[in-house]
Amino acid sequence: MIIKSLVINNFRVFRGVHEIDLKPRVVNKHQTKAAPIILFGGLNGAGKTSILSAVRVALYGRAAFGRGMNTAEYQTQLDALIHNGVGVSENKSSIQLVFTHSLNGVENEYRVTRAWSRGHKDKLILEQDNTELSSMSYEQCQSFLNELIPPGISDLFFFDGEKIAELAEDDSGEVLQTAVRRLLGIDVAERLRNDLAIFLKRNDAAAMPENIKAQIDKLEKQRKDAEHQAVELANKSALCRARIELIGADIIKTENELSSRGGAWAQSREQEKAQQYTLDAERKELEKTLRAEIEGNLPFALAPKTLQKLLNQLEAEKKAKQVEHFNNELTDFMAELEQKLSFGLSNSFVAIQTIKSCFEERQAAQTKSEILLDISDREFDQVNAQVNSRASESYQRFDIARKRLEIVEEQIANISINIARAPEQEQLEEQLNQLKKLNSQRTSAIIEFKQLTEDAKRKYREAIDFARKVQKLHDKHKTASTAEASVTNALNTHALLADFSEQLTTVRVKQLEAEFIKSYQKLARKEDLKLSARINTDTFDVELIDENQHIINRKGLSAGEKQIYAIAILEALGKTSGKKLPIIIDTPLGRLDSKHRDKLIEHYFPEASHQVIILSTDTEIDEQYFGSDYLKDDISHAFEIQFNGKTKSSSLKEGYFWESHTLQRDTSASTGQQQKIVGAN
Repeated sequence: MIIKSLVINNFRVFRGVHEIDLKPRVVNKHQTKAAPIILFGGLNGAGKTSILSAVRVALYGRAAFGRGMNTAEYQTQLDALIHNGVGVSENKSSIQLVFTHSLNGVENEYRVTRAWSRGHKDKLILEQDNTELSSMSYEQCQSFLNELIPPGISDLFFFDGEKIAELAEDDSGEVLQTAVRRLLGIDVAERLRNDLAIFLKRNDAAAMPENIKAQIDKLEKQRKDAEHQAVELANKSALCRARIELIGADIIKTENELSSRGGAWAQSREQEKAQQYTLDAERKELEKTLRAEIEGNLPFALAPKTLQKLLNQLEAEKKAKQVEHFNNELTDFMAELEQKLSFGLSNSFVAIQTIKSCFEERQAAQTKSEILLDISDREFDQVNAQVNSRASESYQRFDIARKRLEIVEEQIANISINIARAPEQEQLEEQLNQLKKLNSQRTSAIIEFKQLTEDAKRKYREAIDFARKVQKLHDKHKTASTAEASVTNALNTHALLADFSEQLTTVRVKQLEAEFIKSYQKLARKEDLKLSARINTDTFDVELIDENQHIINRKGLSAGEKQIYAIAILEALGKTSGKKLPIIIDTPLGRLDSKHRDKLIEHYFPEASHQVIILSTDTEIDEQYFGSDYLKDDISHAFEIQFNGKTKSSSLKEGYFWESHTLQRDTSASTGQQQKIVGAN
């Protein structure tokens, strides 16, 4: 299994839609397979756990929150997952998970979409190879997902690094027992044993009662009677069908006669008249519209070139009047200026002559326009608006009404022809009454035919039911006669399965012990390397044994040692089962000292699975571990989760905490896949 992508929408701390590419990539040209680790970095509270929660909720729904949760409690949990940031009005959320999974050697791609709104039940859509499995109900889709990845083993692959240490504190062995049985296939034999036990309870080896034969004879008689009645009803039904066909032929004949006398037109005469009335009313409205446009601004649209010349003349006259007015004002001003210069200057003659000369030259250079129409500026604006705006709009309305009027007049003409073709109702009264009578007869015959058919089917079902009861009694007689052999075989198989389960458990537990010791010694500190383990095949409790064969009390282990112990069990279970599932680890190094951290970084994360999704803070997978000496070649790509205190929401960007160490890969080895993050809407 490989998780290819995760899309979250308004989920917990994430506002809007975020699409996250989780498929492992080849990071450089020297590698032959994809790097397994996809790293998420975020400070506490940024939303790392939301990624893990989204995967679990998408796959398991109610089971993601634990056992024994009722519908109301589940709805409360879902409502709490809807993003509730600053200024958010959305009351719905969704998760989409795309992954590949191999079943019986065939790999398929699945797309799981789980969506819900506040106070409403979640909806689940499951697609296989881009085809929605629409025939499956919600419960069937969920059951299908549970079969792909059983919820009982999901905690062993999608886990919180701090909480997983609780596995070390489980004295009952229940958690490990469930995991071992499901992962290693021991539960299959147990289910078969349970099925055989049910068989043994249901198949008592008692002798057949004395009245069995009498019951069979009675049921056989009832079966024959029901079959006989069913045949009679079926024959009547066939006769009724033949009568329906004859009536249908008479109806066709009458309709043909009616049509030859214009009946087809007569039947639609009233409809034609009603439509003619409607079209006449529409024609009057259209003619009214055309007259109104003709009396209004339409004429201005009929001679565009002439009217354009008119506007040009009016524009020229407007400018000429403006020039004339300006010259008059300037002449008055020049007279005042000459007078003031005469009194103000001792030698003003030259200045006055110069000004007059310039004024006369300016007037001589001006273009003279003859004033023919002499309208005001307001009147000019009205004419301009009528020609350039209202006339065009009027023409458009006129043209639409004209075209529609042509269609309406053509329809009125056709309807008039149809009405003229139709004979009067009295001329066709006899044929119409005959047709009505035949249609009524056919309707009654059809009802009778359906009733006879249903009665025949019911009698056939009764006969089949009697036959089944007879067969059941025969089977019971047969079971009674052979019960001794069946029970003997079931008892022998039940005992055999008990021995098989015991031996299979012993073999698997030995394999698990060996894998656990190998994993624990790989992850433990040097001073712990002499430890070994023993698993009780009855209680499935794991006992740590020191070099003197003394049992070590796990409760005395530190939090970090318990976490290493639990991770070693998980790795051993995965390798013993042979299941290829991705691993998601939240807060993987929080409780570990430096030595244990180094061990996990070097020997667990790169080898734990083909896909390892790590949700870490900057103090866990730090700059040193992120560098080339440790995880660089094992990290496919990384994301940083950034929390915005103003909006109370988080966003994702590809990269990690240190800009200098964001993943810069050799482009020649790139897979071409690009991670997409759609920001909050």
